[in-house]
Amino acid sequence: MPSDVLAETCIVEPRNEEPIEGFQRALDERRARDIANCIDSGFGTIPSSIVLSAQTDADLQYRRTTRTLSFQKTPRAFLILDGQHRVFGFRLAKSRLRVPVVIYNGLNRTEECRLFMDINTKQRPVPNELLLDIKRLADTESGSEALYRDVFDLFDKDPNSPLFGLMSPTEKKKGKISRVTFNNALKSVGDSFSGSDATYVYEVLSSYLHACIAGLREYDLKENITNPGRIHP
Repeated sequence: MPSDVLAETCIVEPRNEEPIEGFQRALDERRARDIANCIDSGFGTIPSSIVLSAQTDADLQYRRTTRTLSFQKTPRAFLILDGQHRVFGFRLAKSRLRVPVVIYNGLNRTEECRLFMDINTKQRPVPNELLLDIKRLADTESGSEALYRDVFDLFDKDPNSPLFGLMSPTEKKKGKISRVTFNNALKSVGDSFSGSDATYVYEVLSSYLHACIAGLREYDLKENITNPGRIHP
């Protein structure tokens, strides 16, 4: 559906008399503005479907012979079940796009509420660790993120690494160090390695951590090396 049509025909609160004011009161305008800026900057739309429930005002009709949907273009045609901020962002954006949409028809208010709850409680976000792991493939890494990734990979793959066997690249695991935890630790000393390559950073930190682990071993506390609250460079 064209994003401008979507923005003109959707509501987020079925009891609100003014659809635009409903958007502004119910949602985070700064988040919607970020979406609008992303669209207007030429990055395109967010590649997931907006989920709607057709309201009585829409008079939604499906014609099997032509395989087309038709509806009345009114401000209260659809209730948004998922994608409220995206639609608000479309309303604020200057650019116009075609957006993937899923439309439920004939739902009563109870069914709409249950579907809304299912969408917002049963979806599982992609772990931040996995997102960091694939940023290189998406060509969206910052310079520091690329450095941290390379250093992490050296600690993960070098058999002589003090952390060999203790790293978890794509998810959080008990007793392992994830990319998110590792990156947060490196940020605290990042200025000390300005302009350095990954091999140099790895060698310096490796020596430091070998010494730390030796000290922990004396007190039978070696496992604390994977506790982000105990050990910090």
